[in-house]
Amino acid sequence: MEIPKDKILDLLRERGEHDKAERADQELPDRVDPERDRGILEQLGIDPQDLLGKLPGGLGDKLGL
Repeated sequence: MEIPKDKILDLLRERGEHDKAERADQELPDRVDPERDRGILEQLGIDPQDLLGKLPGGLGDKLGL
């Protein structure tokens, strides 16, 4: 499942990690695949396995599902 990059940027900003959000904005594609983009997500301090559960408001709310 792909996640809009904006949702990851929001997550990082809500955690106060604005430098990481800026880096993510430059390095991540518009649609992030947690498996494909595992390396950069881990460098940003985001566990790809837990990514969907960590999104504020729950998966459905954040992804518009």
